[in-house]
Amino acid sequence: MQMTQGRPPQVPPSLPLVVDTGEYDGGLSAFFQARPRLFGIAYRMLGSVAEAEDIVQDVWLRWQTTNRIVVENPTAFLATTTTRLCINAAQSAHSRRETYIGPWLPEPVDTSSDPGLGAERGEALSFAVLLLLEKLSPTERAAYILREAFDYEYSQIADILQMEEANVRQLVSRARKHIADERRAPVSPTEQRRLLEAFIDAAQQGNMAALENLFTQDVASYSDGGGLVRAARSPVAGRQRVAKFIASLASHFWTGVTLKWAEVNGQWSILMLREGTAVALATIDASAEGINRILWIMRPSKLAAVSKSDQKVGGNPQGIKN
Repeated sequence: MQMTQGRPPQVPPSLPLVVDTGEYDGGLSAFFQARPRLFGIAYRMLGSVAEAEDIVQDVWLRWQTTNRIVVENPTAFLATTTTRLCINAAQSAHSRRETYIGPWLPEPVDTSSDPGLGAERGEALSFAVLLLLEKLSPTERAAYILREAFDYEYSQIADILQMEEANVRQLVSRARKHIADERRAPVSPTEQRRLLEAFIDAAQQGNMAALENLFTQDVASYSDGGGLVRAARSPVAGRQRVAKFIASLASHFWTGVTLKWAEVNGQWSILMLREGTAVALATIDASAEGINRILWIMRPSKLAAVSKSDQKVGGNPQGIKN
């Protein structure tokens, strides 16, 4: 499943390419080499494919007006520009999300072809971690992402953020503690897929007892429709309340729906289509105690990239009705 991404303008084919610096190709080669990393940083910072693409495009435009001859390390320069733009963008995004209709959830991104999205590690991609990062300041978020996902040295992060190295270490340590304190140890991908399949099966049947057996006591269900489609505008929390809520949907929600596996944000999800159009993406966060979070992404614009890819991983979930 390939994610559709905008490309910067092409240069005339007659110009020679200089792969190491991009000096004679308008900077294209250097930019394309760094692009997966730039998008990976921007997506983790903003939780939005569209906003990340806007940042990458802005970085490209700035790269075009830069005196590239004096840039010793194009990738470092581009990553620094991306990070600083993201810090500014994250501040305005936070203000917009305060007035968002219903729960805001990150926009799903395909990780089937690039599990790290240009990173050394696939850290800070799961929905659970992205939601926790939203609670950090943009600078804390940037320091954590650069260190944990992209393995930057503390001295490099200090240069990017224009801070003392000791302060960067404090930021990363604080962010790690916040995530460790707030998130339960996740189950393996195999177990997460098994629990998700069992959840969808019980949800389709409206089987409250089976649902309750899958849930932790403090399970919560979040539905992101953005006010554009019918969806719960407040989280539903508690084992019995969530089971009752999910079971109440069985008589109508699943009618005419086709289910497909999708790998997004490094975890298994179920894509739901009606007459070939994606109507929802469901995934879960689970620990050894069971499912503690259910995420329903229903805003059409957030489903666009996933639905275009139309990925089929392992066919339809076994035992699940269409």
